Amino acid sequence: MTVIEYVRGDATAPRAEGVKIVAHVCNDLGGWGRGFVLAVSRRWPEPEAAFRRWHRERAGNDFGLGAAQFVPVEPGVWVANLVGQRGIRTARSTGVPVRYEAIDAALGRLADKAVELGASVHMPRIGCGLAGGTWDRVEPLVLRRLVARGIPVTVYDFGG
Repeated sequence: MTVIEYVRGDATAPRAEGVKIVAHVCNDLGGWGRGFVLAVSRRWPEPEAAFRRWHRERAGNDFGLGAAQFVPVEPGVWVANLVGQRGIRTARSTGVPVRYEAIDAALGRLADKAVELGASVHMPRIGCGLAGGTWDRVEPLVLRRLVARGIPVTVYDFGG
């Protein structure tokens, strides 16, 4: 039985052999500037540029909740921009922007890509930072969509 491996470290520096996909959750407003995306952008400029272009050209593509974009960033490493957050949290907002059903759909697309590439998946606790989600709601989605298909998943808790 495949399980999620939990490690301390930086998800933008995935520890594994072979092809790797670094996955994270984005909002549906095209915003990129807080949270884990800052670490992604410090390491690779391509995911932010691709995400902004994807959002800008959304009238003619699949951008929206539940969508996934795969950006090659170096040989054998991809970044998955998963749209799983409705809007962003502001001082006036009530509720949280996370959309579990969108994360679930995007994880399904991620699983298909991981199988196609023969890749392992690396992520922080997606949807649980600025999106305001809880890992006890996200983890079962990761288990069902990725782990159940035999895809190796490593979740990184920063620091340590």
